[in-house]
Amino acid sequence: MRKYLLGLSLVASSTLAVIAAPPTAAQKDEFYAVCVGISQNAELCRCKADAAMTLIDERFMGVVIASMKGGSPAAADYDAYNTYVARSNQVCKPNY
Repeated sequence: MRKYLLGLSLVASSTLAVIAAPPTAAQKDEFYAVCVGISQNAELCRCKADAAMTLIDERFMGVVIASMKGGSPAAADYDAYNTYVARSNQVCKPNY
């Protein structure tokens, strides 16, 4: 029983260690600036920047910003990137 509880606590602690940091305020500002530079739609970009703060983490915000600047997500991030775009569109463009 003791070994079982120890194993269970190790599994629980290892899954909790994966919590990622939220995007920073500076990243949100950069996201907004790049978005407006591309789309000229301040209202949409404000919504997308706000949505990004809850949909993705700090690392992935960097991926999104780099993609908006013309880069491509790494192969490992491609599905997550597409999911993020779809979810942010659902929030900011409900009839999209």
